[in-house]
Amino acid sequence: MSSKPITVFIVDDHPLFRQGLHSIFKDEPDFEVIGEAGTGREAVAQYLTHQPDVIVMDIQMPELDGIEATAVIRKYFPLARIVILTTYEGGSHALRAIKAGAAGYMLKSKVRKDLLDVIRAVHAGEQCIMPVVAVAVTAHLGHGEPLTSRELQVIELAAVGKTNRLIGVQLGISEATVSTHMRNVLAKMGANDRTHAVVLALDRGLIDFRKSAT
Repeated sequence: MSSKPITVFIVDDHPLFRQGLHSIFKDEPDFEVIGEAGTGREAVAQYLTHQPDVIVMDIQMPELDGIEATAVIRKYFPLARIVILTTYEGGSHALRAIKAGAAGYMLKSKVRKDLLDVIRAVHAGEQCIMPVVAVAVTAHLGHGEPLTSRELQVIELAAVGKTNRLIGVQLGISEATVSTHMRNVLAKMGANDRTHAVVLALDRGLIDFRKSAT
């Protein structure tokens, strides 16, 4: 007598990547993919309909990112089991995902090798954070006081080369206020200058250069 397969719901904004995930489950009798979505908002809307055993969720998506979607789903369905996928090893995203209620967090580059085992572990009630990510989280915890949302906005805009004046214009604040935020960023991150702060922010996963450039 075979046991019931683990039902999986796939969330990623790239159709080819979703297709690749489908191929991983195709020949696995203990898994059943019961649906997919292309945005975090779609995932939230469809969760009630499908109620899968495990959601596999990309972190970078339009409308609502994977961490935000995880937080919403877990708010209404505390027992939901969600595995976050990312291309970043930085500890900041991982911390946000864990705080949002993700049960698993792993790199996209490892999905063919480790995804099935991670899902099995998460379905069994375990929390599964890949070692390389766990190391990054541990390192991130030693980086002192976290940046505020405004400070993150400032360093994101600095990352694409905007001056303090242009950052102020975009955020609707004075150039002097931007300078104050930048000084706070340098102090909190232990950075020598704004370029160093940008490098550290990217390395720690605090900002996404692709998102900043849009």
